[in-house]
Amino acid sequence: MRARKAWHGVLVATALPMDERLGVDLDRYAEHVRWLAEEGCAGVTPNGSLGEYQALTPDERRAVVRTAVAAAPEGFTVMPGVAAYGALEACRWAEDAAEAGCHAVMLLPPNAYRADERAVVEHYREVAKVGLPVVAYNNPIDTRVDLVPALLARLHGEGLIVGVKEFSGDVRRSYQIAELAPELDLLVGADDVALELAIAGACGWIAGFANALPRESVELFQAAAAGDLATALPLYRRLHPLLRWDSRTEFVQAIKLTMDIVGRYGGPCRPPRLPLPAEQERLVRAAAERVLAA
Repeated sequence: MRARKAWHGVLVATALPMDERLGVDLDRYAEHVRWLAEEGCAGVTPNGSLGEYQALTPDERRAVVRTAVAAAPEGFTVMPGVAAYGALEACRWAEDAAEAGCHAVMLLPPNAYRADERAVVEHYREVAKVGLPVVAYNNPIDTRVDLVPALLARLHGEGLIVGVKEFSGDVRRSYQIAELAPELDLLVGADDVALELAIAGACGWIAGFANALPRESVELFQAAAAGDLATALPLYRRLHPLLRWDSRTEFVQAIKLTMDIVGRYGGPCRPPRLPLPAEQERLVRAAAERVLAA
């Protein structure tokens, strides 16, 4: 019996290491998963946007999940993203996750179609039939579909989702969600509102910069969730110049660069992502070096 729900705590939306020819480096990825577990994180979320899932072949996407499961120690969550254009493909990815031994899945609305409420509900209804717990992912910036609190309450009320990764950036929604669906678990979805959502009652954080700074991320979330602002706020202020990159278009490049700076392997990204322009790289480096100096 698991001591916590699989989607609670700091789960890392893992970056995916590519070699110099932009091939997926599964050995490096397995080592990264093991390292994150050793550093105190509660789990990983492979095949999210940070994992460049849209640039992977089906075989690569499947292999990433199985690599994470094989590398995960006992009690360490693997909750892959199963985003797809529609429910048929998303269901196949959820079934694959179940076969691989994953604990839950994270699901965007249809990711290239401006679905109305009826289509969104049916999308989640079909994937829920697979049987794994589903954490919804609200990212209206990328999907152009907004899982507003009332819609989340409906999805939860119909038993289709257990939680939501909230990436709208509107911290006021945490209170609306708690009022409309008090049993729905709120997860921090954007690194630069981690403190605000933890204070508001988030039980988990699907974190980006934890790829480079896992111990600091865990310390920040645990302190904020416990109401220990004397610990959380100074740490958050130090980290925030980096964390705000998680809400920018270049977040994957910025996080991989930060991994390189702190001595982890970040490496290159696949197209359409290009290396950061010189000025953006300078800003990320400066922010990372300030964190390291502190």
